[in-house]
Amino acid sequence: MNQKTLIILGPTGSGKTGVSIELAKKLNGEIISADSRAIYKGMDIGTAKPTKKEQQGIPHYSLDLVEPGERFTVADWKEYAEAKIEDIKSRGKLPIIVGGTGLYIDALIFDYHFEQKNCSDRTGIKGDYNLIGIRWETEELRKRLRKRIDQMFSPELYKEVKKLVQTYGWGSQAMKSNIYEYAYKYLTNELSLKEAKEKCFYEDWHLAKRQMTWFKRNPEIVWLSLEQVEPFVIKLYLK
Repeated sequence: MNQKTLIILGPTGSGKTGVSIELAKKLNGEIISADSRAIYKGMDIGTAKPTKKEQQGIPHYSLDLVEPGERFTVADWKEYAEAKIEDIKSRGKLPIIVGGTGLYIDALIFDYHFEQKNCSDRTGIKGDYNLIGIRWETEELRKRLRKRIDQMFSPELYKEVKKLVQTYGWGSQAMKSNIYEYAYKYLTNELSLKEAKEKCFYEDWHLAKRQMTWFKRNPEIVWLSLEQVEPFVIKLYLK
């Protein structure tokens, strides 16, 4: 089997989580998240972390590493991911990196050395990786984001927000981003539900555009539709 570490990337809401779990089941893989928000404990619904049921028994790493507000740098993630890749490979399994945080992925594949300030060398991938990107037509991705936001604004999310505020206060920058900020403003009557959802949508949409701009700088990414990813990767690794 192909021994290269698999990386599934793309904008928020593109379907990375679901397809990576299916691939992990078929390729004897284990998943390392490359999501700078999923590292925080207690931030589950608002960061779209896969639940234990959704993980379907596939080991997931780089989730719930630190408390909201606790310092965790790109260099910390790179060190963590490299150790996990080595561990997964040592057990004869396939490491699958999954996420949309471009700086995390670049730090890994271009082997950035932060102490040397070498964080702009993009002259070639420094290691064995297959990079697969999930692409969507603009309007289809916008529809997916709206649908996801509608589903996420729920009693479970409100309960999560209240618990986070009770535990950590409202001072953590980790919580003042994405859906948490707008759900909190809805709960405190600063925004109507419609306004909160709309602001959250535009936040996610601008994030998705920034992510795509970042990823498009890398010519080594193979871009596929969500439906193409699984058969392409299976053929790539089992040929």
